[in-house]
Amino acid sequence: MTVGIDLGTTNSLIAYFDGEKPVIIPNRLGEKLTPSVVAVDEDGTVYVGQTAKEIKLKNPLMTAEVFKRSMGTSKEFVLGDRKFTAEELSSLVLRSLKDDAEAYFHEPVTEAVISVPAYFNDKQRKTTKKAGELAGFKVERIISEPTAAAIAYGINDREADTRFLVFDLGGGTFDVSLLEHYKNIMEVRAVAGDNFLGGEDFTEVLEQIFLRKNDIDEDSLDIRDRARLRKQAEIAKLAYEEGKKTILRFRLGDKEYEQEISLDEYEKACQILLAKIKKPIERTLKDADIKLADIDEVVLVGGATRLSILRRFVSRLFGRLPNTSINPDEVVACGAAIQAAMKERQESVKEVILTDVCPFTLGTSVSVMRRDGIRDNGHYLPMIERNTVIPVSHTEKLYTTDDNQTRIRVDVLQGESRMAKNNVLLGEVCVPVPAGPAGTEGVEVIYTYDVNSILEVVVKVLSTGVTERVVIKNEDTDLSDEEIDERLKALDELKLHPREKEENKLLLLRGNRMYEEKTGDARRAIEQAMNAFEEVLDRQKSEEIARERKMFKEFLDSMEDIE
Repeated sequence: MTVGIDLGTTNSLIAYFDGEKPVIIPNRLGEKLTPSVVAVDEDGTVYVGQTAKEIKLKNPLMTAEVFKRSMGTSKEFVLGDRKFTAEELSSLVLRSLKDDAEAYFHEPVTEAVISVPAYFNDKQRKTTKKAGELAGFKVERIISEPTAAAIAYGINDREADTRFLVFDLGGGTFDVSLLEHYKNIMEVRAVAGDNFLGGEDFTEVLEQIFLRKNDIDEDSLDIRDRARLRKQAEIAKLAYEEGKKTILRFRLGDKEYEQEISLDEYEKACQILLAKIKKPIERTLKDADIKLADIDEVVLVGGATRLSILRRFVSRLFGRLPNTSINPDEVVACGAAIQAAMKERQESVKEVILTDVCPFTLGTSVSVMRRDGIRDNGHYLPMIERNTVIPVSHTEKLYTTDDNQTRIRVDVLQGESRMAKNNVLLGEVCVPVPAGPAGTEGVEVIYTYDVNSILEVVVKVLSTGVTERVVIKNEDTDLSDEEIDERLKALDELKLHPREKEENKLLLLRGNRMYEEKTGDARRAIEQAMNAFEEVLDRQKSEEIARERKMFKEFLDSMEDIE
């Protein structure tokens, strides 16, 4: 039995596929949602879920929550005299879900598909898998939450081609993903998001309105008062589902406060957060080169999308009502359960091929020459841009920057910052080069990224042929080193620079031959067309090359027809 798990910022769920449909497994309290909260009592006993949430109201210092935002970091959460990382706290939540599933089935449950935000980087995905292993699971796959949601909505069962956007706003993270389904392929076109934006932030807005209206200094509240206020604000926020106003009730000392807050006032106060939501949406559409009008469907995911102001915002932004037919709290867990059934090859589940993209840019650090002639180190050179469909390979030539330099170090980075130091270091490759004047020795650097999140970096010295490589493996792949080598070998053709691929080389040879044959305006036209094609080849983007190759061939055909 393989289960699907939505490891959420605010709540977590576990589900399985019963042969016909996904089913949410209730926890020991009979509830579908398990709060992602961990607490330790005076005796050192660890509690997870609703009990931990209750302990928080009495003793917030012994409680941890919203730790999903810190996955992949070294941040420690102090509960009494014990320290936990986000990875360890997540493993405790996962262990609780595992215990609930085993009590439900009366048998061991050891295999799981776990969802993560699409915008999680390599390190965050690795720590999520590690948390699953610490909880006693064999993690069969790490699946992106938007992809899981799309599967739950049955997008993969649609006969017609469908282009859709998944708007996923959970308790602590926001993702937007653009996916396209055709035949039996589910292709992720682009992803973007914000790991520090979620329903918790919308709750905080309500808190701030309450404090301001009642002239209460936030710094005057102790940690227990803040915990109680957060709970009351969450209750008040959910009440907006019922009508146009809410009442936030809060007792501070001997005084009882009761504040009515209209939906219009709340929506106005949330404008900054709504503006932050727009940016990832715009970035996703731009990266995928798709217009709003080209999207067939918008799917809402995550408990925070229950808010009426968010649903109105999405409807206005996209000019249509979003699809909310599946419980937004449960949809990701359901999709993960269906994916688990696909892994088990259950006959009742239609197999779908999932393609993905690089959520972050992969590159290396280089030196650049400033206008004043001074060399500036530590700039970022993107090799594989974010939202590039994988598998993919890209090649660049780099050269020494100092006289008598004897080594070239290529650091492997992940991120979007212009400066290398602000990106995540994944590894490095060093090669020896003959000493000589700056710029005379160089290396060919090849980045190859596989669908299993395997990144191979090959560095070859141009003058000596000395070659070094590093393979950076995502922890959610179970492939052995031999299997990885075999897969990368199968991608050797990708490692060729586009200029060296036969279909492109043929056109360049043909263009050169026709240039030699022609004179005057015809020769100049051929030169311009060849320059344009070569510029596209140098950018090494396969879709762009395919379009330009077709145009260049049609141009050459027309020139020969004229002849």
